[in-house]
Amino acid sequence: MSDKPEAIATPADAPTTTTPPPSFVKQAMRNMVRKGSKSLFHFGLTAAGFIGFILVVAWLGRPTLPQ
Repeated sequence: MSDKPEAIATPADAPTTTTPPPSFVKQAMRNMVRKGSKSLFHFGLTAAGFIGFILVVAWLGRPTLPQ
C-alpha cells in the first residue's frame, strides 16, 4: 500500500466551470437568422458568382480538337 494519504476533492479544489464563448459557427448562424433575406441574397450572389467563375474557367480551358 501507499504511505501517502489520498487527496479528497473539495469544492474549492474543483475547477471553475464557466461557459465558453459561443463558437464562430454559432455566431454566424445567429447573424444569418437575424438578417434574414439579406443573408440569403448575398448567398445567392456568391453561388451565382462561383458557378459563373467555374464556367468561365471551363470555357477558357476547353481542349481544342484538330479537324
